[in-house]
Amino acid sequence: MTLSSASNPLSISINSDINHIDIKGQYITLAAPVRLQGHINVSELALQYFGDKDQKLDQESDYSLLQIGVDEAGRGPLLGCVMVAAAILPYKWSGLIESNPLAGTSLSLLTDSKQLSEKKRDLLYPLLKQQLVGYVIADIPAVVIDQINILQATMLGMRLCSEALLNNITVCIANDTARLNRPIRAELLFDGNRCPELNDTTISDSITLDCQAWVKGDARHTSMAAASVLAKVSRDQKMYILDKQYPDYGIAQHKGYPTRAHIAAIENYGVLSEHRQSFSPIKKVK
Repeated sequence: MTLSSASNPLSISINSDINHIDIKGQYITLAAPVRLQGHINVSELALQYFGDKDQKLDQESDYSLLQIGVDEAGRGPLLGCVMVAAAILPYKWSGLIESNPLAGTSLSLLTDSKQLSEKKRDLLYPLLKQQLVGYVIADIPAVVIDQINILQATMLGMRLCSEALLNNITVCIANDTARLNRPIRAELLFDGNRCPELNDTTISDSITLDCQAWVKGDARHTSMAAASVLAKVSRDQKMYILDKQYPDYGIAQHKGYPTRAHIAAIENYGVLSEHRQSFSPIKKVK
């Protein structure tokens, strides 16, 4: 974590490698670092969610509601990382997609990344980074997927993204206690049918956690849709880099997924170090 200012930062840049982690009570050294990158707009976070004395963000409750959407890209491919992202939208932009909270905004196109063309995703990606109050993207490499399996790798990415945002928000709260006039309820909305187990020991007592699993949530809630685009475009960018390194494999077209062309390339040219060695189609070729 890098702060832009030690006393009252206007923004927090999140840039770190995770080499060791506790998974289900077992402390392990990861086969390769999990890379976290992100940003928090501290002044916007305070304005949107901390609240001034006379500001009522929610007339029916005594807390500020903070919604964090979390999604992944790349669980199914045979090659490369799984990418996970967590995103916080401005307060009025966060909600059910069917309620159109993004109407009239620069993110009005936003929905589940799988329902968007690559051109639209690429258009939204820089806009999201500009407009999001906070976001974190986790890059979990193939060797870690082989080490702990794809489900645990995905859960690890979701956990690390969530904790990175919450821990840094705790720093913001500590630096701005005069503005925090009510506790925060953080709803962590995970796309899928399960939530990761979070380590909440370093999170502020002013934040109450409410973890929710939403099946196909990236098509239902704006914050999860935002996370889905961040994860998908970030992963595609890495696939294009690999495509330049290994032009015979057609990675730019299949993005690592088990297409016929991809399987044929593996059979013709061999297994790459970036392939997921534990996945059965790769085992068969080896």
